[in-house]
Amino acid sequence: MRPAIQLALQLSAELTRRSRFVDALQLGAAAINQATDAERAEIRQWLDDHTDDFIGRTD
Repeated sequence: MRPAIQLALQLSAELTRRSRFVDALQLGAAAINQATDAERAEIRQWLDDHTDDFIGRTD
């Protein structure tokens, strides 16, 4: 996945932790909409691997 898309997903996670859900969704959706089909598979895996980043769990 392109670094810009990964950065957008990371920022989306940060916004979610700060309860800025609308901003997080807009940013994440924009990144996903610009992704290629191959990147979308990587994004799904990244989201699965980083669920805790969105909810702030650190255990």
